[in-house]
Amino acid sequence: MFSLNSSHQYFLYQGHCDMRKSFEGLCGLVASELKRDATSGEVFVFLNRQRTHIKLLHWEHGGFVLYYKRLEQGTFPVSSKGQLTWADLVLMIEGIQVQKSRQLRRYQT
Repeated sequence: MFSLNSSHQYFLYQGHCDMRKSFEGLCGLVASELKRDATSGEVFVFLNRQRTHIKLLHWEHGGFVLYYKRLEQGTFPVSSKGQLTWADLVLMIEGIQVQKSRQLRRYQT
């Protein structure tokens, strides 16, 4: 079941990822390059060199989940940030690149 939402933390791998990598290979990148624990519940985002494929690695109760999307046309927008928000991820997956934005303050509980 697709269970990603705004309560998760999202980390974008800044390099180019070989999309042949699966769970173990991506966990190795998380540990060695991002210096994070893959089983922490955070979501790790990987793009290939051409930015036509995206993979999301997420640990859920009981095991890893791997989300994979391949574009038939176009590319995913580039984000220079290492940590993404839920809104950043949704915009990236939908192919929307924001040139300039300003987020207004909201009440946080």
